[in-house]
Amino acid sequence: MNTLPAVRGGLLALLAATLFGVSTPFVQRAGTGLGPFSTAALLYAGAAVIGALLRQPVEREAAVRRSDLGRLALMALFGAGIGPVALAWGLQHTSGTSASLMLALEALFTAVLARLLYREVMDRRVWTAMLLLLAGGVALVLDRGLTGGMQGLGLLAVLGATAAWGVDNTLSRPLAERDPGQVVFGKSLLGATITTLLAIASGEPVPGWGAALGLLAIGASGYGLSLRLYLLAQRAFGAARTGSVFAFAPFIGALGAIALGDRSLSAGMAFGGVLMLAGVVLHLAESHGHEHAHDELEHEHAHSHDDGHHMHTHDPVPAGPHSHPHRHEPLQHSHPHVPDAHHTHEHP
Repeated sequence: MNTLPAVRGGLLALLAATLFGVSTPFVQRAGTGLGPFSTAALLYAGAAVIGALLRQPVEREAAVRRSDLGRLALMALFGAGIGPVALAWGLQHTSGTSASLMLALEALFTAVLARLLYREVMDRRVWTAMLLLLAGGVALVLDRGLTGGMQGLGLLAVLGATAAWGVDNTLSRPLAERDPGQVVFGKSLLGATITTLLAIASGEPVPGWGAALGLLAIGASGYGLSLRLYLLAQRAFGAARTGSVFAFAPFIGALGAIALGDRSLSAGMAFGGVLMLAGVVLHLAESHGHEHAHDELEHEHAHSHDDGHHMHTHDPVPAGPHSHPHRHEPLQHSHPHVPDAHHTHEHP
């Protein structure tokens, strides 16, 4: 039994955070002079391409079902429509550094929604971490608002993007057991279609080839590949914890913005960033293990037979991860665990 169950999920979420965080200052540069709908459409068109290329055969990953389409459409609306459009508008009216730091609040929205919808366990330490994230976000809004102009409104638009992505992250949790390539492709294709139609309807300028290719590449890595890794992390240790580790993305983005020449870093922004970083570190320091019972369960997802939960037999035994419908018999044991697909039990 793995004594460090969060390591795999944490590393996957950190890789996802790195790709997304680095993308933020590049989106600000590549999207200069473009409308927010056009920017979002190109980003998710790139994500759709990478999703199509990374799809797996049904023997390796569970396929997306027709019953998942409604959830995918909502994910596209919030995650590929509202979120990137709000971010693109906000990046045009505030600094890349402050916008990148504000994105840490995505973890707060994700964790609270995961607690409300999936009853993921959150102890006093986790709630303290969430309050630190919230306090840091408030400090950033106040700092930008005091500069005058549109800085404060731009940062509030970024805040709206984090809320939309928090909803998207929570909606995606039940799809974490499906082929992540198919989920990325479906969500991104729907999102790109919606935002393209909105860009045409609002008369936004047609992007030049350079900007279009740049945003497609950014979307493929910072949105498509990042989302695939994010879904795998959710599969490994739940929505709230994935959102928490993903909160490292803003700090990576802020460092990237500074490296690209952004000189807007202020004492208020630094104070907000320190509060947010403290919240992330505190949340990741959580440890959880106790005796628990598994009810009988039948489902389908990618799995292997060395994790202590998949003890059904094959003839012959497949090599490595594979996917098929399988049944879990009732089981009671004790080990360190996180809220993955097999640990959804209630806590007092």
